[in-house]
Amino acid sequence: MASNKPFILAVDDDPQVLAAITRDLRQEFGKDYRILRVGSGPEALTTLQELRVKEESLALIVADQRMPDLEGVELLTASRDLFPDAKRVLLTAYADTEAAIRAINSARLDHYLMKPWDPPEQLLFPTLHDLLNAWQAAHKPRYGGLRLIGFQWSPLSHELKDFLSGYMVGYQWLDFETQPEAQELLKASGYNSTDLPLVICADGTAVPNPTKASLAQHLGINSKATQEMYDVVVVGAGPSGLAAAVYGASEGLKTLIIERQTPGGQAGTSSRIENYLGFPTGLSGAELTHRAWTQAVRLGAEFLAPQEVSQLCVQDGYKVLTLSDGSEISTRAVVLTTGVSYRTLDVPGMDRLSGAGVYYGAARTEARSCDAQDVYIVGGGNSAGQAAMYLATYARRVFIVIRGADLAASMSAYLIEQIRSTPNIELLPFSQVKEVCGQDHLEAVMVDINGTVEKRPARALFVFIGAKPSTEWVNDQIFCDGKGFLLTGRDLLADSRFAATWKKQREPFLLETCVPGIFAAGDSRAGAMARVASAVGEGSMAIKFVHQYLDE
Repeated sequence: MASNKPFILAVDDDPQVLAAITRDLRQEFGKDYRILRVGSGPEALTTLQELRVKEESLALIVADQRMPDLEGVELLTASRDLFPDAKRVLLTAYADTEAAIRAINSARLDHYLMKPWDPPEQLLFPTLHDLLNAWQAAHKPRYGGLRLIGFQWSPLSHELKDFLSGYMVGYQWLDFETQPEAQELLKASGYNSTDLPLVICADGTAVPNPTKASLAQHLGINSKATQEMYDVVVVGAGPSGLAAAVYGASEGLKTLIIERQTPGGQAGTSSRIENYLGFPTGLSGAELTHRAWTQAVRLGAEFLAPQEVSQLCVQDGYKVLTLSDGSEISTRAVVLTTGVSYRTLDVPGMDRLSGAGVYYGAARTEARSCDAQDVYIVGGGNSAGQAAMYLATYARRVFIVIRGADLAASMSAYLIEQIRSTPNIELLPFSQVKEVCGQDHLEAVMVDINGTVEKRPARALFVFIGAKPSTEWVNDQIFCDGKGFLLTGRDLLADSRFAATWKKQREPFLLETCVPGIFAAGDSRAGAMARVASAVGEGSMAIKFVHQYLDE
């Protein structure tokens, strides 16, 4: 695109000379560069400042020496503060040769050219080609995508990083406290530190202190339903929800899937899933999620995100979903794939430092900030093991804190073997985190190791201590077990409440809840197996039962 071309700036107060140099530059370099012309030194400085604010690339400045108000050497010297890497060429008359030679050292000029330069093929173009080739070799193009400026230890900055990563949106993270580029960019955008975090979109639009909903709007992620009625609405975009969306859409059902956070659920944060059928070298949860999401959309499923369902009711056989923004969606059937969330660690300091060094789940976006530091993982399941392997790539040491003697009871054998063979991962058995310490971010953890409490420095703490189902919003209508997991199929027959509420002549389908036409699949369903392949299978099966229900 033309707008991505770097600039060449020509400066001369003589209109005829300026027209000639501009003509020659455009003739030879116009294909690869944008040529600017200005008629004075002060005007040139203003132009340079505007280019800097817009973060444009400047490859070359060609300036005449004898100009009123600001001579060429003075202009080229001043330009170093704005574009230190640009090449600088001085146009001189024969009488100014000695001054030009001295300026090569004093002003760090790259070259000087005598006027006139006819023929340009011999006296102008070869020199400029050499200078531009040298500039191109050293030039690092400006990042052209979305940028996020914030504070490393800001919980909101962490949320936005996870949100962008969850939707596979490429972005550049700039820490305001440690990167001068972030400070310059914030100033150039007309904002200050109170507006952080600040998102700067690829088109230059700046969004201060964005919510996930407002950021989704700028990214073009749909948060409003386009239809008044659907055949099936899937609540939750984890592996089971995505599978349900794929099969529902592919089989001709008008399908909507609603996700309150980011697609993929807990599986989406896994750095590598190595036991999923058909991927012998493994794949990341983000990659699996992106493939499934793309597949569902291609087949005709509609997505709403980030959007949360706050209420579910049945009216004349139809299911009405009320969203957190107050809008309502009607559907003939519902598949609940709400998944689970990690249980919180109830020790002093956790609430205060959550998102500022303390994270629930993998938090892959924070891995690079742990470079050459010690990090701690609480939990011994597969998610904890996958996180440990990923973090070990960056951290100096990774400590896995577990209450039991070893990992055999809760982690797959292949992960245990990988952890054993990774020298910078250390298992702390018979241990518990008793407290997390720090002012505005995590600095240390208090760990009880087999009865002895130690205070250990820590860059980050990642918590994986079991899961609770995300069913609070619906458990007043859908029967759950004692832990909040949704009861389905024949499990309902053992519930004393079931006979008084079930009005169908048939038994509930295998994945059907106590409300006909409302199904459950994945980790939030009672009796489900916590495996990605199982979740995908249940999501696919749920659509089969949706068809059977709709055909009644």
